[in-house]
Order: sequence, then C-alpha cells, then structure tokens
Amino acid sequence: MTMDALFAQLKHPNPNLRERAMQQISETRDEHTIPRLIDVLGEEDVVYRRAAVKTLGVIGPDAVLPLVELLLNSNNTTIQASCTKAMAQIAYNYPEVPFPNEAIEGLKIALNDSNPVVYTTAVMALGEVGSPVLEILVEALNTTDNVALAVAIVNTLGSMGDNRAAEVLTRFSKDESADSYVRESATSALSRLEQVIKFQQINSQRA
Repeated sequence: MTMDALFAQLKHPNPNLRERAMQQISETRDEHTIPRLIDVLGEEDVVYRRAAVKTLGVIGPDAVLPLVELLLNSNNTTIQASCTKAMAQIAYNYPEVPFPNEAIEGLKIALNDSNPVVYTTAVMALGEVGSPVLEILVEALNTTDNVALAVAIVNTLGSMGDNRAAEVLTRFSKDESADSYVRESATSALSRLEQVIKFQQINSQRA
C-alpha cells in the first residue's frame, strides 16, 4: 500500500484499519512522513487529526523536536493541543527513552498558555513523562493562581506513583488558604496516589 493510501486510511471509520495504517506508516516512514503527519494536526476532521496524533506517538522520539517547535510557534489552539497530546503518547509508548530537555522546556512554557486546552494537555504530557518532571509540576502548582491548572496538576500528581508527590498533596489538602476545589482535588488525588503506589509495590514484589 502506498503512503498516500495509508494516510487516506487514517480517516477510515473502522478503528482497526486506522490502527493498521498507523503501524504501517511508522514502519515504512521516510523523511517526509513526520512533516506530513504534523501538517494534519490542524485538520478539522477529528478522526484524521487524532489518528495523526497516535501515529506520531507510534513513531516516537524522532517526532518530539518537530512537535515542540510547532507547539511553541503556532497560534492555533487545536494544533498546540495536538502537539502536546502527541508528546504524551510518545512518553507513554517509550518510557525507557529519556524525554528530551527541549521538549520538557516546551511543555513547561505551555503550562502558562492562556488557553485551558493547551495547558491541561501540557500537564497531561508532563504526567506521562513522570518523575523526572515532578519538580516542574510542583513549582507550577506552588506559583499559579489558575485554579483549573492547579487542579489538573494535582490530579496528575495523584496518578504518577511518585512518593514525593504525597507531601505536596497532603500540604494542599490541608491548606485553608488554597481554593476549596484544589483542596478537595488534593485529598482525592492523595488517596489515589496511595493506591497507585501500593499497586506498584505489589507488581514489584511479583517481579
């Protein structure tokens, strides 16, 4: 199947065919593939756009720096959010590969974006990177007056499975000066974090 045909299949209503196309695009890609996928990130066709995001996630680390460049230079919210979602997919699919510092810095900048779609997806991406960026998330949580951003970070900390997050979440859950929604979210996230850590310990013992 030609690359044109594979890209057309990314629009197919059958998710199995889309998944197959993603894998084949990744396996047969050339120097034009990543730029072509990145061009799709602004498409109005949601199915096509999401398929491009997932394909970039399958391709992995080679796509990170072009995504960061686009994230920082685009004024299109859809494109920016697609970039952060693709980076989240890459971090999830390639946990053994260190996430580039340039990408981490780009996501850190995106935390201060005025659009909630952009900063919440940036939090999501940093959450997938995990423990190496915990301090970035904590710093943002400590300094932001954006309640929605704070809640997104708190929820992410509760899912990361990092013991260091427990102290932060405990502090915010008891901070009477913090927004009530942030406090409630911190309490819930702390409970979830305890479960995640317990699950990790069980898996570690089995291994």
